[in-house]
Amino acid sequence: MRPCGAARMRAANICYNALPMNKELIYPAECYAIRGAIYEVHNEMGSGFREEVYQQCLERELTCRGIPYDAKKELRIYYKGVPIEKTYIPDFLCYGKIIVEIKAVAELAAEHRAQLMNYLRLTHMKMGLLVNFASYPKATVEQWVL
Repeated sequence: MRPCGAARMRAANICYNALPMNKELIYPAECYAIRGAIYEVHNEMGSGFREEVYQQCLERELTCRGIPYDAKKELRIYYKGVPIEKTYIPDFLCYGKIIVEIKAVAELAAEHRAQLMNYLRLTHMKMGLLVNFASYPKATVEQWVL
């Protein structure tokens, strides 16, 4: 067994979406740290597991790396500035400001992206990472900024 955070990062697909040219990247150090944990989980586990397996593995890796997170924490959704009863439960909320949604699907679809963008908009968060652990041969991470 290798120690936590072993530096075995392979190249990965990273897409920067919804980022206008005049906007700077936000939270670069935090995103770099989260992506490192994601790639370590994928390097260790590979493709082919269900989302729940990657959820548990990423929880352990985030903890090992000292990345603050809440898993499956309820977030308020707002309509016209007023919270509604329905809440959103993201896979992870890292650093109290970055939503991380994980998937284990053959290919990310438009509805996955729309889901993350809606959650960002409705929770007033500025950044989200959409992760697909099942893409082969590398994990895919899309970084979305509002």
